[in-house]
Amino acid sequence: MKTPAAILVQTKKPLEIDEIEIPKLREGQVLVKISHSGICGTQLNEIDGKKGEDKWLPHCIGHEAIGSVVECGSSISRVKAYDEVVLSWLKAGGIDAGGCQYGWQGKQVNAGPVTTFQHYAVVSENRISKIPVNGLGELFVLLGCAAPTGMGAVRNVLRPEPGQSVLVLGAGGVGLCAVMMAKYLDLKPVIVADLSDSRLELASQFGADITVNVSRQSLSEVISTQAGGCVDHAVEVTGSISVLNDVMSYLRPQGGRAVIIGNAPAGQIMEISPSQFNMGKSLLGTWGGDSHPDRDFEVYSEIMSQNTATLHKLAEARFALNDVNIALSEMRAKQVTRPIIKMG
Repeated sequence: MKTPAAILVQTKKPLEIDEIEIPKLREGQVLVKISHSGICGTQLNEIDGKKGEDKWLPHCIGHEAIGSVVECGSSISRVKAYDEVVLSWLKAGGIDAGGCQYGWQGKQVNAGPVTTFQHYAVVSENRISKIPVNGLGELFVLLGCAAPTGMGAVRNVLRPEPGQSVLVLGAGGVGLCAVMMAKYLDLKPVIVADLSDSRLELASQFGADITVNVSRQSLSEVISTQAGGCVDHAVEVTGSISVLNDVMSYLRPQGGRAVIIGNAPAGQIMEISPSQFNMGKSLLGTWGGDSHPDRDFEVYSEIMSQNTATLHKLAEARFALNDVNIALSEMRAKQVTRPIIKMG
């Protein structure tokens, strides 16, 4: 059996769309028919070579999707044929079966435990979760990456108290999901900074109290005049070194906390004065918002169900698999926020 797929053959080049041969399932692997796949900034970084040397070329790509189970390998206990599922790079329960190799033009195409830019995908059992039944439809695709990373960074990592302030640096899909969780947790004010007016408008619809276009306004001045000079928490989602270098300066002394989500290009180094730590501020990392699908996905989906109209605006751009390179270009140019590949 073959499947159309988008293949990363060489970094800094367009993905190649072609048919690949699906291998026989091993123990712990599941064959999924994908209906929708999200595109994350991580894929842009992979394609553009910003993550450093790619030792796995050629390989499949993508880590956020929804679909239905076609076939299960041996020892599968989490799902069965015809189950509707979310695919995520975050590990859930079940077997960690690792990746696989597809056949293509007499060669092998590598794939990790989950890939999603294809009509059918072989996925490790622990990268699959049954879809919670609450009517989100296509929006469940965001549970694969954007929602757990952004929402979890606020809820699981920062663990704020109601009424505390938060600054979200970057209003892409992950940042907007962080805003959604901040509003749900009754944080005030919620400040969002970005370079795009359209993304900032969307942030306001998600519940941001203050938006700052940093190409025209000084973020420090806005925080000084409208937030008392500092914030309790910050979520960094840009991966820009200049933003990373400044993030600690926005925090309040004696308890301010920042979490870093954005991926800086390989080899770049951030610089922070040790005095920021001497003032009692904390800089935190996270792995997907410290989210665990089995524990968190149902909670996130309930919060998402209260924001369906706005989430549809976040993920309104639809592309066919054959047009995936157009989607990637528009995402780079910030013409779309969280494009969705709708499979045939």
